[in-house]
Amino acid sequence: MSLGVGEPRYPCPPAAKKAAIEAIENDNDAYTSNFGLLSLRRAISENLSSLYGVTYRPENEILVTTGVSEGCDLALRSILEPGDEVIFTEPAYVMYGPIILFSGAKPVALTSSPSNGFEPDPDQIRKAITPRTKAILLGYPSNPTGATPSREIFEAIVEIAHEFDLWLISDEIYGRLVYGVEHTCVSSLAGAWERTILMGGFSKAYAMTGWRIGFACAPPAVIEAMMKVHQYTMLCAPTISQIACEAALRESEPEVEVFLTAMERKRDFFVSALNDAGLECPIPKGAFYAFPSIASTGLDSETLTEKLLTEQKVLVVPGTAFTSFSGDIETGRRHIRCCYAVPDDILEKAVERILEFTSVRA
Repeated sequence: MSLGVGEPRYPCPPAAKKAAIEAIENDNDAYTSNFGLLSLRRAISENLSSLYGVTYRPENEILVTTGVSEGCDLALRSILEPGDEVIFTEPAYVMYGPIILFSGAKPVALTSSPSNGFEPDPDQIRKAITPRTKAILLGYPSNPTGATPSREIFEAIVEIAHEFDLWLISDEIYGRLVYGVEHTCVSSLAGAWERTILMGGFSKAYAMTGWRIGFACAPPAVIEAMMKVHQYTMLCAPTISQIACEAALRESEPEVEVFLTAMERKRDFFVSALNDAGLECPIPKGAFYAFPSIASTGLDSETLTEKLLTEQKVLVVPGTAFTSFSGDIETGRRHIRCCYAVPDDILEKAVERILEFTSVRA
């Protein structure tokens, strides 16, 4: 059973399915504008304004992308030149370092600690800035740790970006998935809008991973540059998926609320079980991952991952997958990532097997 893949194993909202089926039946499947459906961009604009009080013009400040991954790639390729540097903090999503390299720039990966919930350190960011630094890449709530920094931390990072004239690329795909705290939309902060490229999408909170729709919001000149790269690589995001995502955005808030409640319940159950198994794990404030310490087992993360799979048929991800650019081998070796966004019966069976696995090594 898999706790490895970072996707919610849930059906997407009924409104999205209905809209997609109707679009197919009505042959509404031609190319859209390179920017994406204007009606979807309007819905995105309205949603961001409602949730975070941040305003983007649908016509020229929003680009519909083929998932947030493409959006991040477009952003980096649009603002970077060879030799530029991009700062980010690990543990981090496995894509960040490679796409910085693909753009011709240099990844500058900083470390973070479980002692402060794996939050980024503004002082550490400041010290890492050089004349070649062009951007700071933020991905919060975090995959893999669930870290959800406070508003004050983001405000400090915005001040640094303003002081050194840096771009902020903020991947907020997990922005709706927070528990007991408020999500801070980076571009809503004072002085941030004009230097932020905001990323969001439908894969996580709407459980629409395979539909491959994300969006980027930024000042017009940046969106225009991103669109030019996008049109020669993707042309446009999938039309049927865009139509479905618009329906999800406009009609599926009740389903999202039910989903968030379920994720919080699963988180509480799973993290409690991990701690009972001797795998120390603070409660993550966002996303749908636990990132427990496995120090009590005496195994490193790659060895444990292999043994847990072969002995108990439970798949998790070694922490080393998320620390490869900072060189923080010890943090990677001492942690594993588990996705708890799975049906209850699978989660409960996985817990039983993890408990059995750790009890043998106690």
